Amino acid sequence: MKRTLLEIVLVLSLAAAGYFGWTNLQKGKLATAEIAAIQTKVDVAEELLKDSEKEVETAENALDALEETLDPLKEKALELDAVKAAIANGPLLQDVESLYKKDKKLSVERQLSLGALRMLVKGSDDPSATDAFNKALQMADWGSRKNSICAAQIGLAAAGQKVKVMSECAVQLPGADAVASHGDPKAHGAAPAASAHASPAGDKAHGKEVKTADAHAAPHWGYEGAMGPDKWGKEFPTCGKGQSQSPLNIKSPFVKGRISVTADYKAGPLRMLNNGHTIQVNVTPGSKLRIDGVPHDLLQFHFHRPSEEHIDGKPSAMVIHFVHKNAAGKLAVLGVLLKEGNENPGIKTLWANAPAAEGPEVVLDDVSFNPGNLLPREFDFFSYEGSLTTPPCTEGVRFFILKTPVNISREQISGFPFKMNARPVQPQNGRIITSG
Repeated sequence: MKRTLLEIVLVLSLAAAGYFGWTNLQKGKLATAEIAAIQTKVDVAEELLKDSEKEVETAENALDALEETLDPLKEKALELDAVKAAIANGPLLQDVESLYKKDKKLSVERQLSLGALRMLVKGSDDPSATDAFNKALQMADWGSRKNSICAAQIGLAAAGQKVKVMSECAVQLPGADAVASHGDPKAHGAAPAASAHASPAGDKAHGKEVKTADAHAAPHWGYEGAMGPDKWGKEFPTCGKGQSQSPLNIKSPFVKGRISVTADYKAGPLRMLNNGHTIQVNVTPGSKLRIDGVPHDLLQFHFHRPSEEHIDGKPSAMVIHFVHKNAAGKLAVLGVLLKEGNENPGIKTLWANAPAAEGPEVVLDDVSFNPGNLLPREFDFFSYEGSLTTPPCTEGVRFFILKTPVNISREQISGFPFKMNARPVQPQNGRIITSG
């Protein structure tokens, strides 16, 4: 009996010892797993630490390089502060403004100078500086004022205005988010100013002659010879590489459009310019083209001979391009084809006052002209997305070519001082032409 009890106790002891041993073994395995997990985390942390150290080293190197770059900038900043302090504490700004008040119409360059001076003295939030840059932008002529347009756009951008800076200005604005906009708010065709140019320089017969700067400040281009349309791409890359260039040969198939386009043009003083590429009429504010209800201000209109747009492969005798811009800076061109026929009363007025040779804008305060006199009654149109038809050939311009032409006499065609100033039609490249 005693032996049996001893055996039972021995078995229980062995069982207990085995249970405790098994339990400790499981705990050991669990501890080993936990240690392995901790070691993995340590390894990951060490890798992250190494990566962080590399990033810190890279950042330190970049900071050192930035400090080297900043040193000369600090010197320039000190120079600028010195100039600003001198001007702010002196009468220069007051003298310049007093002098400029004597001129009713300041030149593009003087508007830019005034804007820059006010921004320097008063800061980038000065409304008068913004106003001066805006006026310069409205007045500038793309054909010979690219630098002025860039300066005005950059000035407005510096003032915090929502303005698209032309991609062509990127060299003057390193690192800026320049967009291929139409830049010059008036530009299209051979299109200089949208409103007043330059400063008055005395009277010329029945009007005032307004002087401009050298008309060949930008690279020269023309319609024939070494810088004819087939060579524009050498100086203006978009002209050669753009995929949405104007003008087009307008031919079927067409897509039916539902776009509403109406013109509301007003009479105003006649302001004309022969810029060496076309006859252009700059329009005073108030005339608008509404596209699906969105107003586009008429800036200027100009002429091409023969028409740049072809209809089924055939050009018209001439075309008028009316250039508009909306509040977002989007350009829209309304094209009116001119066919040989009866004398056109509106063109008779224009030709009677148009400068025969290249020169400054002529302001004819005693002659009132309404651009609406050049429009047909019917307003059906073809529409497509295109570009400026002259350098720099900036794309993103919406064209509306009216289907109904208006008359112009043979004598009036001959009276246009340019025998040929039309860019050849460009590849359609799959673009849709809408018929509305």
